Amino acid sequence: MYNKILVAIDFSDSSPMVIERALELAGDAAKLQLVHGVEPIPTVWGMESYAMDPTELQEKILASAGESLAELAGKFGLKDDQQHIVLGSPATEIRVLQKKLGADAIVIGSHGHAGWKLILGSTANKLLHGAKCDVLTVFVGKD
Repeated sequence: MYNKILVAIDFSDSSPMVIERALELAGDAAKLQLVHGVEPIPTVWGMESYAMDPTELQEKILASAGESLAELAGKFGLKDDQQHIVLGSPATEIRVLQKKLGADAIVIGSHGHAGWKLILGSTANKLLHGAKCDVLTVFVGKD
């Protein structure tokens, strides 16, 4: 059904469940690409207000995310070229990567928030608006 699926994960306990569901859709691990979005550290204040250099801190966060992604991907037999860390607004950067990779679907977990949390918007909700492919949400909330 889908030739290339981009799986957006947040490293929560439900991330393996989202990957497993995407694997069911894909039928083949080679069709999957994993992505994790890292929000940039705001630098609106002068650098002297930070205990450490924000650029160095951002690099450490990206490196840590890369290590976590590699560990998770390894559990599913996914190779280095199937792993992506993006820096910026996660929803925006995931849509940019989807276009670059030519993915025909994005799979993301959803906790099924309602009310004010839905109004504020989750990454899944933000991703959905503006996506140029199917966006499939895996319900990972509690019943």
